[in-house]
Amino acid sequence: MITTRPAAPASATGTAHRPVLAVVCVALATVVAAVASLNVAIPSVARDLHASQTQLAWVIDAYALVFAALLLLGGAIGDRYGRRRALLAGLAVFGAGSAAAMAVSDPAWLIAMRAVLGVGAALVMPATLSTITGTFPDTQKARAVGTWAGVAGASAILGLFASGLLLEVWSWRAVFGLNVALAAVAFVATLRVIPESADPDAPRLDVGGALISVAGLGLLVYSIIEAPTAGWTSARTVLGLIAGVLVLAGFVRWESRRADPLLDPALFGHRAFAAGTLSLTMQFFAFFGFIFLVLQYLQWVHHDSPLVAALSLIPMALAMMPFARILAPRLAETVGASRVVPAGLVLGATGLVVLAQLDATSGYWLLLAGLLPLGSGMGLAMTPATAAVTDALPVDKQGVGSAMNDLSRELGGALGIAVLGSVLQSNYRGGLDFSAGMHDALLAGAGTVLAAAIAVAVLLRRR
Repeated sequence: MITTRPAAPASATGTAHRPVLAVVCVALATVVAAVASLNVAIPSVARDLHASQTQLAWVIDAYALVFAALLLLGGAIGDRYGRRRALLAGLAVFGAGSAAAMAVSDPAWLIAMRAVLGVGAALVMPATLSTITGTFPDTQKARAVGTWAGVAGASAILGLFASGLLLEVWSWRAVFGLNVALAAVAFVATLRVIPESADPDAPRLDVGGALISVAGLGLLVYSIIEAPTAGWTSARTVLGLIAGVLVLAGFVRWESRRADPLLDPALFGHRAFAAGTLSLTMQFFAFFGFIFLVLQYLQWVHHDSPLVAALSLIPMALAMMPFARILAPRLAETVGASRVVPAGLVLGATGLVVLAQLDATSGYWLLLAGLLPLGSGMGLAMTPATAAVTDALPVDKQGVGSAMNDLSRELGGALGIAVLGSVLQSNYRGGLDFSAGMHDALLAGAGTVLAAAIAVAVLLRRR
């Protein structure tokens, strides 16, 4: 049964909301930046640890795989045992894993530590958004969610910049040192500022559903990540995708029979919820696919250093934040999310079309002309899409709602890197230069986002 979330109770609407928002944004930035920050350090890791190409790929992907697979469970743990406890536990695991990663001398151990970081991140990220939606009053919630959405998008780019800066003076180990410092700051601030939300009368954790979801999401994300290497039509990829879908179908069947499900399957019949998850998935499909391609373009084609490559992308983050925090909530309130979300997706697709024109002779102005609409469009679409997902659930299920929001982002990111990377590789191996392969990949991404804009407009249309 679908329920709408009531307003936060009066006891939860105190005056200390700004510190709460600041702390959850630091925690959020800590785990989101780690998704992409190590990309610029891969050459340094390869030289230092003598890692193979497969090992290098899994240094990046182990984090994303574990992160995505455990998100629903992490959100449910926060709902059941308290979001403050989930934040503290996740930050502790994330910080300890990062400290251990600084000392490794073997690529297999680095992969294992990145997986540990994914465990911590799966506890942290859902708790950050659910803390906002569960405690902020309605008058402040839209802007707070907008700030969260902007930080969630911009942190990946800022993480690249911070990593590039650190690599100028130290090795790849500095990237993990930054993780430790941010996690420690967020941990102490959480102890001082974040209120506890544990409910002694909350329903028991659906352990069976949690384990099934972890297995299904793990199979699905693993198969997507490995598809460019194994081939999209290979038996391993096809069977892995089929197995993941079947296990997730079993999860839906399991949840539909429970009185207190981990995730109510009926939610996907809620048009706003379905539109929000689709929009977020496609936004991050384009975003992380683009980041994956453009970092290679800037470093291999333009021969930029990691720091210069990261600096080149900062305007996208600067455009994203004001649109997500200020403009999107205002427009959604005045003209409705049914217009704002599709408009943001169309604007983002326009940016991808512009970026597809980049080649070996392009100047920075063409890159900037694509970055600004891409960042603005994502900022415009993210906030109302995020609100649509969380507003479909009551306060005591905000952790799961937040996890579903985060899962949409992670699945979209993994799919974007795999699909757009495959388009690039198929053309690159066919004898075309890198720019031509990137052109086709970004046009494919733009077409996918435009199709999503149409679908979201239909789902959100006024009856």
